[in-house]
Amino acid sequence: MKINITETVLRDANQSLIATRMKFDEFKDILDELDKAGYFSLEVWGGATFDSCIRYLNEDPWERLRKIKAQVKNTKLQMLLRGQNILGYKHYPDDVVRNFVKYSVHNGIDIIRIFDALNDLRNIEVAVDETLKQGAHAQGAISYTQSPIHNLENYARLGKQLEEMGVNSICIKDMSGIMGPKDAFDLVKVLKETVKVPVVLHTHGTTGLGPITCTKAVEAGVDGIDTAISSFSGGTSQPSTETLHYALKELGYDTGLNEKVLKKINDHFKPLKDKYLASGQLNPYVLGTETDALTYQIPGGMLSNLVSQLKDQNALDKLNDVLTEVPKVRKDLGYPPLVTPMSQMVGTQATVNVLSGERYKMILKEVKAYIKGEYGKAPGEIDERLVEKVLGDEKPITVRYADLLEPVFDKTKIEVKDFAKTDEDVLSYLLFPAIAEPFLKKKAASKNEPLETVVKYSIEGV
Repeated sequence: MKINITETVLRDANQSLIATRMKFDEFKDILDELDKAGYFSLEVWGGATFDSCIRYLNEDPWERLRKIKAQVKNTKLQMLLRGQNILGYKHYPDDVVRNFVKYSVHNGIDIIRIFDALNDLRNIEVAVDETLKQGAHAQGAISYTQSPIHNLENYARLGKQLEEMGVNSICIKDMSGIMGPKDAFDLVKVLKETVKVPVVLHTHGTTGLGPITCTKAVEAGVDGIDTAISSFSGGTSQPSTETLHYALKELGYDTGLNEKVLKKINDHFKPLKDKYLASGQLNPYVLGTETDALTYQIPGGMLSNLVSQLKDQNALDKLNDVLTEVPKVRKDLGYPPLVTPMSQMVGTQATVNVLSGERYKMILKEVKAYIKGEYGKAPGEIDERLVEKVLGDEKPITVRYADLLEPVFDKTKIEVKDFAKTDEDVLSYLLFPAIAEPFLKKKAASKNEPLETVVKYSIEGV
């Protein structure tokens, strides 16, 4: 049996371990080998890469994608999209979502993994539809979590709904690494019995369960798994590519990977890992095993975020109190999966509750928006006292929130025409206006960008 392997070193492994600080120049020389290794796909874009390119790396994320595509000729390029949130932290109008998907595909993306933080599938319908219209592979994702209201029946229903939506494959997205081997076996098995499209597993090594969980998923019939080249694997990243290739080969499965090429790839990234360790960008803490996540269900990125917040407040001694408060806040909010943007909202609200000495003395504006229904339908019931405190006599939003948003793409295109020279520039501005505007102004003033780059990738009217 063939198991498809998706390599994450250029996106999620990079994001999970070093906060997406890897520059294009640091991996461009290994792209040819990555293309030869036999991977099903390379995850290279989406998630936090877009924000980080502009904010920290002084790179145009669209240009980065085009450069990768120019070198990777044989392997599919993959990205992660937050449905109606795109790559930001709020819902965008449908015209922005459709344009973003269109230009992602036209600039080189072959597979778009699309998820909603609440598993409210209304929030991914437009992105899935546009992905299919553009001729790309739409992978619908189920955000995995554990709670009294999340069970196999619930997940099987989501899988069927995704298939009926028209997705080409389904991903089980275990962002916290909390899925155990039995959980994986049972969930893959029920999904394979429910849907006909391929099923993929994405997990993390945070709790140490990753390799065992992936192996049991394969035994249950999973079609693909996500892994990271060994020097950027483990901890809050994905399980090791080479380790799982070796184990699966011993068990009689075919990954299609070339071991000699994998060694070349790992040899390239080893010194980069050493560099990031020496600079402090890679904290050894995130490479360890954090079994507390099995209790708190906190993704690695969320945990490091909480530590940073508490350090800023000189309150690191309150970390255990905050970790205890997180599951309580999550329960109050109807058990949302702890994935962006919900993980940030729940974690920060828990921190505020602890530091203020009174639960919900202050409610974050994002949490208020969530309670109002702006992020979609909560998985479970939100605590009545919170609903009363936030809404009062106001009615919650029950329609898909994006239905209430006016189109903005064409209007914005006119407003920012002086510094946004392509439709891709307009999308960058719409997603991250505060950081994109100075970046784009500097880019527009520069004479370094070849004219043919702009012309080649302008698909106005396509």
